[in-house]
Amino acid sequence: MIILVLNCGSSSIKYQVIDMISPKENKLLAKGLVERIGIEGGTITHRPTDKPRMELVTDIPNHTKGIDLIIKAITDPQSGVISSLDEIRAVGHRVAHGGDIFAESVLVDDKAIEQIERLAEIAPLHNPANLKGIYAVKELCPSIPQVACFDTSFHQSMPPRSYMYGLPYEYYEKYRVRRYGFHGTSHKYVAQIGCELAGLDFNTAKVVTCHIGNGASVAAVDGGRSIDTSMGFTPADGLLMGTRCGEVDPGALNYIAEKEHLDMGQVWNIVNKKSGVLGLTGLSSDMRDVENAAAEGNERAKMALDVYYYRIKKYVGAYAAAMGGIDLVVFTGGVGENDPVMRETVCSNMEFLGLEFDPEVNRGLRGKNTIISKPGSKVKAALIATNEELVIATDTFNIVEKRK
Repeated sequence: MIILVLNCGSSSIKYQVIDMISPKENKLLAKGLVERIGIEGGTITHRPTDKPRMELVTDIPNHTKGIDLIIKAITDPQSGVISSLDEIRAVGHRVAHGGDIFAESVLVDDKAIEQIERLAEIAPLHNPANLKGIYAVKELCPSIPQVACFDTSFHQSMPPRSYMYGLPYEYYEKYRVRRYGFHGTSHKYVAQIGCELAGLDFNTAKVVTCHIGNGASVAAVDGGRSIDTSMGFTPADGLLMGTRCGEVDPGALNYIAEKEHLDMGQVWNIVNKKSGVLGLTGLSSDMRDVENAAAEGNERAKMALDVYYYRIKKYVGAYAAAMGGIDLVVFTGGVGENDPVMRETVCSNMEFLGLEFDPEVNRGLRGKNTIISKPGSKVKAALIATNEELVIATDTFNIVEKRK
């Protein structure tokens, strides 16, 4: 079954074409990126697995045009990977927020669309963009079944002690204000693959997964189920990130707002877009830039890195305590897969937990599934390259096959 996987942002679309032979057997046919939708200088970069890549600069006024370009690219006689649109049997979409409505991926129908639209009020930066892809496919290819896969679904197994805030209960009853967590498809995938690599049983193992990128979160996965995670009602909670502040006393935000005469919209903009390592350094949200500045002696960059590493380490320890033990720590995401210094800093001095880190194996390691703890270590550590698109394709395959 050939499946098109779409990850729609506000001005971009990431995509993959995957031939799902079975839930355990698949072949990547092509992947690509549509950028600058609605902005001058739109581009599509198409990378077939067995053919030269194709790049086109053209006007892309909306997501419908972007998906139309994707369809043309994957069916093109020179760069395409299928002969016609009829070969696509399903489309799988990443959707950021499923609230407490969607505990698993679902077939898209009018009711699902209505519910995703309603959830846009608690995910205004993400769900509307994800919906654009669903609308576009419905317009261009109305007969192709679509499946929505939610970042929040994996975390719906969290117990109330993990997801409830200490706010008046009426706000939970009226507005469903609670911790939801994100990066769920990634946390689930890397926990499973990490257990396979480490020789552990996913259904019994205690795993801490660290998805570290420009957006970052840590999850506690106990017996194959998420029992806690660092992101909350929105992705702004938890770790220090590229431009997000992570955990902060709300009283500090109220104090700043009063001093600077800011409204809530302006405060929210600071929390999401002007904070994190960018806010602390005043330099960049890219960890490579910050690490280079620290190496050159920039004190604020050194301090930002110290905060950044410390919070990850703190969550690993906290979740080990929450699960009553730990078998495996997994690193993934753009920073998690490509930053040996971060991995070593987080895993150093963890012998009290039973984790003996191997700096020699870790040194220079990027993007390759590898055990990075010493052979005799009681607790394992691993680098696992995430593949959220494959999780989406697998869920899409299973749902469409069941529908048959």
